[in-house]
Amino acid sequence: MISNYLKIAWRNMFRKKANSIINIAGLSIGIACVILITLFVQDEQKYDKFFTKADRICQVNVYNNMGGEESYGSNTPPPVGDALQRNFPEIKAYTRFYVIGQEVVSNDAGSKLQNHFTEKKLLAVDSNFLQVFDYALKAGNASSCFLQPHSIVLTETTAKKYFGDVDPIGKNLVLDEYKEPFAVTAVVKDIPAQSSIQFDMLIPSAARPVIKRFSWSWVWRQVNTYVLLADNFTATKENIQKLEAKLPAMIRIEAASGFKRIGKPIDEYFKGGGKWELHLQPLTDVHLYSGAVSSPFLTTLGDIKYVYIFAAIALFIMILACVNFMNLSTAQSATRAKEVGIRKVLGSEKKQLIRQFLSEAMLYSVISTLVALLLVALLLPLFNSIAGKTLSFATIFSSGMWVFILLLTVITGLLAGSYPAFYLTSFDPVSVLKGGVFKKSISNLLIRNGLVVFQFTVSIALIICTIIVFQQLQHTQKMDMGLQKDNVIIIPNTEKLNAGSEEVFRQEIAKMPGVSSASITTSIPTGKTFGDGYEPLAEGADELLTHDIGLSSFMVDESFVPALQLKLLKGRNFSKEFNDSLSVILNGTAVKEIGWKEPVGKYMNYPGNNNQHFRVIGVVKDFNFQSIRNTITSFAIFHNSSKTYTTGASIILVKADAKNIPSILKEVESKWKGFAPSVPFDYSFLDKNFEALYLSEQR
Repeated sequence: MISNYLKIAWRNMFRKKANSIINIAGLSIGIACVILITLFVQDEQKYDKFFTKADRICQVNVYNNMGGEESYGSNTPPPVGDALQRNFPEIKAYTRFYVIGQEVVSNDAGSKLQNHFTEKKLLAVDSNFLQVFDYALKAGNASSCFLQPHSIVLTETTAKKYFGDVDPIGKNLVLDEYKEPFAVTAVVKDIPAQSSIQFDMLIPSAARPVIKRFSWSWVWRQVNTYVLLADNFTATKENIQKLEAKLPAMIRIEAASGFKRIGKPIDEYFKGGGKWELHLQPLTDVHLYSGAVSSPFLTTLGDIKYVYIFAAIALFIMILACVNFMNLSTAQSATRAKEVGIRKVLGSEKKQLIRQFLSEAMLYSVISTLVALLLVALLLPLFNSIAGKTLSFATIFSSGMWVFILLLTVITGLLAGSYPAFYLTSFDPVSVLKGGVFKKSISNLLIRNGLVVFQFTVSIALIICTIIVFQQLQHTQKMDMGLQKDNVIIIPNTEKLNAGSEEVFRQEIAKMPGVSSASITTSIPTGKTFGDGYEPLAEGADELLTHDIGLSSFMVDESFVPALQLKLLKGRNFSKEFNDSLSVILNGTAVKEIGWKEPVGKYMNYPGNNNQHFRVIGVVKDFNFQSIRNTITSFAIFHNSSKTYTTGASIILVKADAKNIPSILKEVESKWKGFAPSVPFDYSFLDKNFEALYLSEQR
């Protein structure tokens, strides 16, 4: 009987080729979209679950309120992990990583290969990092590879880049800011795309003195800390919350000396409204549930809301494809009505006719699924480039995915064929065979019209949403951000130029035709900022405005403000005519938060560096130094000569004429090779950096 149904369905399909092609095209495109989106959603949910201890690892996040400035992020102070392990038996171990940033790495002088590369994924980690995060090793031992301070671990691809097919274990690499070379002690298989922590090289934290130097500090938040829960600790949400409830008492004890050292007794800090809280976030939640958590050192984070949005879109696309099939089938009702009438007269029962129409729909669904798989194979590379993924077509052959595709095929066939089957089999055979009008009930008309309305409604809604998101992206590119981001070239690694030659190099660039300004800065908008607490000093009417204030900041030279065309609202810019080593320029939000009516000439202390006493010389209009999703916060610009803190990074910003950018880049590269021949020349554009902040919306 089933073979007979399929035979008739096959004949009907070929009898009406145009209609069949439209039906198959609609269903196959819908199924292909659903499969692609399912692959995306499945990939998003796999993050960090490949670690064998993933269910017992938690990321430590810090919430703090300093001077009214709130922040919640995954970047923690260095002593946090040790304090947690010592105080709570529920915590078995801790491990940390510190992002070093860009480093020029090369083979040592004795190597046959002489390669120089700028590495951007270099981390300093604790000695147990590869034991907590058990990435697959190709060579070496996870428990001993970081015992020596000058050891280095490479990924498989990185090892091949420097040493080719030669065994890299025991070979040396030179990091330009270190005198002693680093010996390769292990090789990690290439990091899975589903890892929140991405790296190409690892060195021991013992080789990074700044981490030890700030081992006392509870406000220097430059490391990411992870804890491994005890074997007998069940990491349920309730148990983690109970553990978190014990942390405030520990913080008051452990952080007391650190706060006292920066001139903020911890009891006074909390009494004044300050907050300092630690939270434990399960590692498997980090990728999709960190929307409220600032994670400057994690670059692959997703968002669960996008997973929900894509899943909803997949559902609506599939429903639209099925509705389209229903509408096309019922549109042929006049033709199929005679067929139904004759079959009923010849003795066919209604249930047999329903099976016939469902069999036709199922045949369409099976053929459409095969076509959809072909479309997925063809479109997957393009989809990967758009979604920023490395999805493989081979994933479809996994057992779970095959079951999903099989269920999708069956459900699509049943859903698409359900209404036509019941609608077409409801015709009165006598009326149809007499040439009369077949039965048109109010309910059938309502259903048919309702399907058409539903189809148009969902389609229009998706189009409107797409237009809105597109307009939002256009808005981010055209809105006044308080700075000029177009035609600004970013040249990193300038701290690697020979001593004393950085300023000479900047001056050489500034003289070039087509360059209006060149500035040396420790960071850039969209980049990392230095943040700490400062003390506005009491003076006259401002006597009550002496609360601490949290400030993010850059250290820059006199050309920074003109290079980005920041608007001075009050006061002046830095100038070589003055000694501005103890001068500061604030943004409007900082002045408003402090409460100064006339900020120019006022003072503030920085307890973090021997109570440096800074004088406010100017106020700039608020500018976006992060994504527009982030509220503009209090910001300060210090002069490079202040040396108020150390970042280890230096960048030159070049404001250029759009017409001359290719020739300018060529000339700058030529000059760079004259100043630093062993350091690869690198550059980017500020507007592209801002665009990268909105990749999720673009996708």
